[in-house]
Amino acid sequence: MQPEHEIQNAIRAALAPYAVTFRANVGNGYTKDGRFFTTGLPVGFSDLFGVRVSDGRAFFIEVKTASGRVSQDQMHFLTEMRKAGAIAGVCRSPEDAIKLITEG
Repeated sequence: MQPEHEIQNAIRAALAPYAVTFRANVGNGYTKDGRFFTTGLPVGFSDLFGVRVSDGRAFFIEVKTASGRVSQDQMHFLTEMRKAGAIAGVCRSPEDAIKLITEG
């Protein structure tokens, strides 16, 4: 099975003609000297986000492997982004992402 980060990279490349896409790394941890840090993004923030070139509409993509499951926090985030007018969804392949971006 293809790892999620490889799917993310393939999606980013496939979306290049359609969108400006960014990868978000969400999480927290500790520095070597013991200081806590957080990425500053909300829980559930999507793996990929950006704007569609044709009209500047924002999009959010939660990337999952073929068997990957979406968390409640991730679904809530996607739902809220849709309510705000963004394109938002779960994609498991570059083809899924192109369809989401071009048809959304």
